[in-house]
Amino acid sequence: MRMSASPAERKAPPPMTPPEDFKALYERFSSLVYRTALRITGRPEDAEDALQTVFARVLRQGAKIDEAQAPEGYFRRAATNAALDILRGRAHRAEAQLDESLPHPAMESTPYLKERLRRALATLEPQDAELFALRYIEGVSNTEIAQQYGLERSTIGVRLHRIRRWLQEELER
Repeated sequence: MRMSASPAERKAPPPMTPPEDFKALYERFSSLVYRTALRITGRPEDAEDALQTVFARVLRQGAKIDEAQAPEGYFRRAATNAALDILRGRAHRAEAQLDESLPHPAMESTPYLKERLRRALATLEPQDAELFALRYIEGVSNTEIAQQYGLERSTIGVRLHRIRRWLQEELER
């Protein structure tokens, strides 16, 4: 009875090579995914993580992105979701406490305000955070968002108004 193969008998699995359509998708959309994630997270290393997450998901799905269903919108939403997941993870870690002695919000530095906005976004419901990021960070129109979600344009406008108002209240605290 033989227990295990010797090192000479063991063969390494063949390296996995991504399909050609995956490579084409990566070449076409990786910069969009990275830029989107960078605008949301504010950190290049987090944007790299989001990029990796998005394309790992695509690879697991077999790189099946329907060209007729606006792949740019798909990748923008996927990058937004991956970046927001990173922000949520950051928010759950108690890495830094906000200093109560900082000046009034109007006097705060832009990087600090951006970080506070990122923290507030991380506390929103996932779809609300995604809507906000698509509209105000990515610049996607209400009409395009409504089409992507299958909702009325006016519904998107009302939700975005409520989200903005809530975020403003959060930032004023």
